[in-house]
Amino acid sequence: MNNERMGRLLEAARAGDRESLNELVRELTPLLWHVARAQGLDRESSSDVVQHTWLTLLRSISDIRSPAALTGWLVQVTKREAWRVARRARAEEPVDGAEFIELLDRSPTPADLATTAETHQELWAALAQLSERCQEILRAMAFLPELTYTELSALLNIARGSIGPMRGRCLVRLRALLKGGVRDER
Repeated sequence: MNNERMGRLLEAARAGDRESLNELVRELTPLLWHVARAQGLDRESSSDVVQHTWLTLLRSISDIRSPAALTGWLVQVTKREAWRVARRARAEEPVDGAEFIELLDRSPTPADLATTAETHQELWAALAQLSERCQEILRAMAFLPELTYTELSALLNIARGSIGPMRGRCLVRLRALLKGGVRDER
């Protein structure tokens, strides 16, 4: 490619000679295509970049001061556009959904909170229907889980050997109440 020849073709294209512009496009497109591909773009993106380069030339044709430097100017426009397209493609690159698992908000949803609150209300209402003794033992075991049977025995004034069987009977009654079964007789 002769820079002087490219400069003459540009001057003729500026003057309105369409064939000179077509000649520029025919001769320089393979070079511009190579420049775009050398920036790591795929075929489709390279085609878009080359087209953008020619449109930029048409918009700026009267602004080019040195027609002999046309080839270098077109190469530079192609590189810059290719870099812009490559940056945009990297920014839009899909990511593996597994990366987002760590970002998920694991806090309860409003629906979860409402369900939990409703469940707690049902539990407390059923617990209130149990005898005082059952309420005491279940509350102690729920809220003081670190206590041993010996400590529970002393706290509730119940024989140590009675705690397990009593707890079992209380839980059976509570379960029946929660399932909508028989009301407890105190």
